[in-house]
Amino acid sequence: MEFKIIKPRDQAYGQFDDGKIIEQKPIGFSGEGSLINRLGPLFYWAWGHSSEPAEIGLHPHQGFEIITYVIKGKGYHRDTLGTVSVVEEGGTQLMQTGSGVYHAEALKEPSEVFQIWFEPHLSQAIKRTPTYSQYNSEDFSVLEKESVTIKTILGNGSPMKIVTDAGMWDISIPNGTVYTHSLAPNRTLAGLAIKGDGSFTLDTNQPNHFRHKDFVIVQSGQGGKVTIQALDKDLRIFLIGVPTEVEYPLYRKPR
Repeated sequence: MEFKIIKPRDQAYGQFDDGKIIEQKPIGFSGEGSLINRLGPLFYWAWGHSSEPAEIGLHPHQGFEIITYVIKGKGYHRDTLGTVSVVEEGGTQLMQTGSGVYHAEALKEPSEVFQIWFEPHLSQAIKRTPTYSQYNSEDFSVLEKESVTIKTILGNGSPMKIVTDAGMWDISIPNGTVYTHSLAPNRTLAGLAIKGDGSFTLDTNQPNHFRHKDFVIVQSGQGGKVTIQALDKDLRIFLIGVPTEVEYPLYRKPR
């Protein structure tokens, strides 16, 4: 298995509404400077923060499956499908943008959100009717295992379904506690530490230490076990698992 830690300085940064929304981007758009350009069908990952009301006006999307996960606060949404919605803390919205849709976004109180883009087979996706779905925090299963809280956002029985092959987990690990994640062959596991520091251990190798805001990537040819431990204080880490390669052509994403 291969392991990388991408420090915040090697991630991309962006802003909207004159800097009212600030984004750290483990995987950015072309030209934004992120060291990681994509991971298989995981096309884009932004971690947005706002301490005051802010808005992003109507803009178009096509083809991609776009998930917004509200970590803190609320997310406000409207689109040309006629949707007007508010996503509460711990909830998600899913736009399967298909043949095309315009939407606008707003944050009206101090908020923290992820926006994550997955890439299905685009030549097929753009033939589909665009859809919007919304899920509350309590819609997702939460497993308590040896003091570790594992919230499954995508995959493993989650009510949210997408075409792209992917799994997503919001995991809270108390200080000193260990969580073990099984990684199937030819899969990539990406993690973003949104609170606290920790370590990854691959099978029986030495632990690899990471810090708050670091982006961690594990790629497996044969599969194996990934052990994550919280260090010094409680750790909250968001994990995404995708195939390292897919059997359809991916959009050529220039740097």
